[in-house]
Amino acid sequence: MSKKSAVVLSSGGVDSTTTMAIAQDQGFEIYSLSFDYGQKNQYELECAQKVASFFHVRKHLIISLNLRQIGGSALTDNIPVPRNRAKHDFASAIPVTYVPARNLIFLSVAVAWAESKNITDIFIGVNAVDFSGYPDCRQAFIRSFEQTANLGTRLGVEGNSQIVIHTPLMDLGKKQILQKGLELGVDYQLTSSCYDPAPSGKACGKCDSCQIRKKGFQEIGQADPIL
Repeated sequence: MSKKSAVVLSSGGVDSTTTMAIAQDQGFEIYSLSFDYGQKNQYELECAQKVASFFHVRKHLIISLNLRQIGGSALTDNIPVPRNRAKHDFASAIPVTYVPARNLIFLSVAVAWAESKNITDIFIGVNAVDFSGYPDCRQAFIRSFEQTANLGTRLGVEGNSQIVIHTPLMDLGKKQILQKGLELGVDYQLTSSCYDPAPSGKACGKCDSCQIRKKGFQEIGQADPIL
């Protein structure tokens, strides 16, 4: 490959899109990876495709994984998405919007695709400031997974360099994430953050993710470009 490449997990949301911008700014050619996992927000896949086009990625791959068969989450099961929760409750406990082992599954697939392309760099937009209640968004999990990936792949065992899981947003809040993305020219009109939007993509404005997004834009003094 003529330049270094990276697999970037993309949900079509603010965090993954900002992460993609950071990866590209660092000189990586992007292989964008999204998942149709039975999530209520199917509109986010349209957004992920728009984001991939915006960044002129080398390839955008959408993997189908029906986690609705497993359930256990408000995002994939017949469990209401919480709305109008007090902000101090967001990180007080693991919420019902947590999808069992989602990032463990997604990162495993990302490693498989990366290994097939002889790519050692993987970017994921997890952050522990706003969603510290999610165990698969914490630094301890990422570092442990990174070690496992290097022990369990041919690329990690026989390759000339180790697999690295990049988490550039880990210690940032939404305000800082938005500021960074805007510095890099991200068009947030292309993104979707809502856990359960209308079929048109209009955000509910009341779920945890919508509230955090709205607060972030308020803190930077800008209007959110989405409905």
